[in-house]
Amino acid sequence: MVTDLIPSAVLPWIPLVMVVLSLAAAVAIFPMGERRVRLRSWVNLSAAVAKVLLVVLLVPAVVAEGTRPEFSVPFLPLGEGESIDLVLRVDPLALFFAGLSALLWLLTTIYAIGYLERGSDRSRFFGFFSLCVTATVGISFSGNLITFLVFYEILTLVTYPLVAHWGDEKSLRAARMYMRYALSGGVAVLIGVIWLTMYAGPVDFAEEGGAEGVAALAAESPGVAVTIFVLLVGGMGVKAALVPLHSWLPSAMVAPAPVSALLHAVAVVKAGVFGIVRVIDDVFGIEVAEELGVLGPLLAVACFTVLYGSYQAMRQTELKKRLAFSTVSQVSYVVVGVSMVSALATAGGVVHLVHQGIMKITLFFCAGLFAEVIRAHTIGELRGAGRRMPWTSAAFTVGALGMIGLPPTAGFVTKWQLGLGALDAGQGWVVLVLLGSSVLNAAYFLPVVWMLWFAEPEGESGEAPDAGASDEAPQPEGEPQREKEPGALVVPAVITAVATLAVGLGAALSFAPLQVAEAIAEAVFR
Repeated sequence: MVTDLIPSAVLPWIPLVMVVLSLAAAVAIFPMGERRVRLRSWVNLSAAVAKVLLVVLLVPAVVAEGTRPEFSVPFLPLGEGESIDLVLRVDPLALFFAGLSALLWLLTTIYAIGYLERGSDRSRFFGFFSLCVTATVGISFSGNLITFLVFYEILTLVTYPLVAHWGDEKSLRAARMYMRYALSGGVAVLIGVIWLTMYAGPVDFAEEGGAEGVAALAAESPGVAVTIFVLLVGGMGVKAALVPLHSWLPSAMVAPAPVSALLHAVAVVKAGVFGIVRVIDDVFGIEVAEELGVLGPLLAVACFTVLYGSYQAMRQTELKKRLAFSTVSQVSYVVVGVSMVSALATAGGVVHLVHQGIMKITLFFCAGLFAEVIRAHTIGELRGAGRRMPWTSAAFTVGALGMIGLPPTAGFVTKWQLGLGALDAGQGWVVLVLLGSSVLNAAYFLPVVWMLWFAEPEGESGEAPDAGASDEAPQPEGEPQREKEPGALVVPAVITAVATLAVGLGAALSFAPLQVAEAIAEAVFR
């Protein structure tokens, strides 16, 4: 029993401890001088490792034993001795998202320490980096809409300095654009939360069938309920990069590679789509949402986003922008899944929270490596990089094949599950969208893979363009120069690439992401 490891009296404090861990790391890091590299790295890594261990300890209690650790404190007074509480609760969906953020935070921290080894303003960077993870874990464990709103808005504010980190005009312009979009979406969410609270009272996230009071509101005032749904999902759709609310995301690619990885795989985009999952499944409930007629239009928007993002990715010659539009497309698979009335489809959407995270962070880790080691920023500059940076190129290839959806990768499991769910829900046309998306994914990822492994480097002698000086012995004539791939950067990329294969091959194992996602979906339809 888990209580042999964690006393029952301690369990309710764990979600609070997990939020405070990264907050304490931020408080400790901000005042550190730039030269305190070892201390800053130790604080970052210690907090990240501790968070992963706590997630591991929670899995048996929450998933196997059905325990729901909860911490609450009064927050907003309602009069007559009543109040709306700030609630941190660990249910399977919360743990699913928190586990993803904890593991990828650890890997991204290792990567960022190496990436910014010779950078400036590192204490500021890692301080806001930790605050970003604080907000993400708070979003994960939010037990009601008010708590979610608080951490959701904190996330908006603390990610601005990360997007603007380089401080040049391009970075500042992108950061301002991000803030305009994010704050506008946040206002929509705020209005929706206040309006719903006025009608239905404090709205807790309910694992089975939606929150109390929301079904009554939908029956009595369906127009109001639909408007609130649009405000909540539309506001969260900004961070989730649903078309036409996506334009901030490609612009934000001027940020450092660890920030891009964080935005796409762990924090901002995932926070938006996670919120949409909560609204559909745990606030309104799938049956009420279907009766209101809001799922069909949302499914159409999500499917359009899947295809539009892929089309725009094909048009990009800059690697990070191609990956950004790929995120616009891929994250919408989650919305596609939860918009169909099928446990199979919901499981496919929920599992993609993890699958997209590990695949996309692999690709951004590799993009950062290509930029740092061989100064390659565009697709054309990757000619022959597979022979110069074989580990990085292999990791990128695995991530790309996963995004296309080829077996035995995580991406194949997602698309297979969504396809089954579409047929189960009577939405067979969605299968065509998934197939079309895979074709488009192949059209913009396979040329990159070909460039890496089969295209000849520029120059007759195989010399790398603009590769910089090297201390290694000269290579035989005609052989491209083998580059040194920094361990702190390439090891996280290889780990996530291996994970992309592992979760695909082990999808049927107990506690595999798909099995947890299926349990979450079954609770929604119970």
